[in-house]
Amino acid sequence: MKPKAVYQTKAELARQYIQEMIVSGAVRAGARITTREMSEALGMSETPIREALRSLSAEGWLDFHAHLGVVVASFNSEHVHEVYALRGTLGALAIELGAPSYTEERLAEIDRNIAESEAAVSSGDAGLYARLNHDFHVLLCDTPHSQWSLKLLVNLRAQTMAMHRGFEAVPQRMRASLDEHRVIRQALGKRDFALAADLVRQHERAAGDALIVELDRSRVVQAAK
Repeated sequence: MKPKAVYQTKAELARQYIQEMIVSGAVRAGARITTREMSEALGMSETPIREALRSLSAEGWLDFHAHLGVVVASFNSEHVHEVYALRGTLGALAIELGAPSYTEERLAEIDRNIAESEAAVSSGDAGLYARLNHDFHVLLCDTPHSQWSLKLLVNLRAQTMAMHRGFEAVPQRMRASLDEHRVIRQALGKRDFALAADLVRQHERAAGDALIVELDRSRVVQAAK
């Protein structure tokens, strides 16, 4: 049987188009998004575009400024600290709820991800490691018992990736990140889910701290120019 086609409204199509622009890096933090340009690009009226912009703004993808209009959201250090704390909390909750799903098959998938990640780190491929890192966290959270945690976490991870290009912004973090993945995997293998959950919180905190350091360094460099 062929899968049933999923109908999308014009607002949903517009939302998907704008979100893909942000995630791909076609538009960066601070860039303006105008209803007129999106209307011309998509060949639809501005009404569904406005609906899409409101939806994306509510989820933190876009900001409204009185003088600039709608712009792609950016994070300051306080935002990063909060978002990565949320990521850690969601990831930890997903592990605690999803404990029955960490079968030998799931652990084998995690092991394959770690092996591929080692190759990416060894070659210095930040883009590949970023994708594998995303897959690692999905493997941790995608269980029948933690679907809401997964949805919220994927959204948060996509936003932070889009705003600061993930490991392309902090390539020096890749080795430590992978080492932390290995320790999380060891805890899962021992069925110590409380420890694995705590390690995920620490892992996300370390990632956020590394990004904050890079953001502060970039501001100093920009101010010196």
